[in-house]
Amino acid sequence: MIQMKKINMKGMRKLSITATAMVAAAVMALAGCGSSNSSSSSSSSASTSGTKTSKFVLGGLWPETGSLAYLAPPELAAEKLAVKDINDAGGVLGNKITTVDADTSDADHADQNTSAAQSVLSKNPSFIIGPASSSVVKNTYKSITSQNIPMLSMGATSASFSGLSDYFFRTVAPDTVQGAVMGNLIAQDGVQKLAIAVFNDEYGTGLRDTIVKTASAAGVDIIYGEKDTFDPTETNFSSIATAIKASNPDATLVIAFDQTKPLLKALASAGVNTKKLYFVDGNTSDYSSELDAGLLEGSKGTIPGINPSDDFVKRLESTGVDLKNTTTYGAETYDGIILAALAAQKGGSADGKTIQANMAAVSGSTKGEKCDSYKACVALLKDGKEIQYKGQTSIGAFNDAHDPSSASIGVYKYDADNKPVFDHSQEGSVPKA
Repeated sequence: MIQMKKINMKGMRKLSITATAMVAAAVMALAGCGSSNSSSSSSSSASTSGTKTSKFVLGGLWPETGSLAYLAPPELAAEKLAVKDINDAGGVLGNKITTVDADTSDADHADQNTSAAQSVLSKNPSFIIGPASSSVVKNTYKSITSQNIPMLSMGATSASFSGLSDYFFRTVAPDTVQGAVMGNLIAQDGVQKLAIAVFNDEYGTGLRDTIVKTASAAGVDIIYGEKDTFDPTETNFSSIATAIKASNPDATLVIAFDQTKPLLKALASAGVNTKKLYFVDGNTSDYSSELDAGLLEGSKGTIPGINPSDDFVKRLESTGVDLKNTTTYGAETYDGIILAALAAQKGGSADGKTIQANMAAVSGSTKGEKCDSYKACVALLKDGKEIQYKGQTSIGAFNDAHDPSSASIGVYKYDADNKPVFDHSQEGSVPKA
């Protein structure tokens, strides 16, 4: 909901208003009307000014097109489910929450990144969920956080984002955690010579560097890809596949998004062992419809977060959104929205400043009573109690850098149908920024 800036009319009570004062009042009135439709002047909204409001507007930035489009279905399903659960429990501060969404695409569409953010900002959101990509966050966060609107990414794992802004949060662990788990996994599997195919992206190179550091310390020799990258828009991977084959690795780590599909086909054609591949959260996906059966059998991948429960997956499916055989970041999206709604409920207002100020507390930083649903948590808040929301991700309370203080990394193993099957998870503390 767009809220107009209130104009101080006290001076109008006096009969001796000068012409100058009248002009000033008129100018102020015009300025107030104009600001209601301008994201650049949205400090007039309750969300950005800190003015108390009971109207919670949820903004969503999703990768509905581009190389990360396969992640949008579970995220959109999670948004629908969270909104339903919140509204079924009485909404926020007695009002049902409303949503405004936009497609950010991927980092190769920077103009769309920014236009999507501006589109959502023009509706004066209380809080924004997304984007999922580190690179897209990098292109949008300043325009959002500078207006005192809290944003939470469910998938931006760049290690450099710890403490990015007072108004930036995430329900996913930074790559320092996933990278350490992957590096150790590769070493524990007995790999001595590792090749890496990685795209030149904030997420890709940052995660690679952490994996290289961990794996190298464990005795793994990086024989290709420690410095080499490919362009995110690349479509022909024959030369890269040939170079990897020539390096004669024991295993190959692939860090990419949708580019993974043609890259895998090129690796197979070049004779690289595709049963000894490692994937990360950006591409640990179902390839059953794209690749020959058994091509990836035995390969492994990691995804931050615990394996979603069957009940939660069924609830995501009940929204009517086709999940496209993946639930990646569905739980992180759901929990992020619930946390923001609880922060508004605890603070007594749905403005951005209030939500930001209460996010850490409802996540458990004050060691409150544990609760596992919006309905249960709101009941405790109404009784005047501190809470500790324990949702679908089982992350620890937000630390001073607004990262989860602890998180789990799921390890998956590919079956004969080229589908990743959950094997186990490893929990670790998130290093402080």
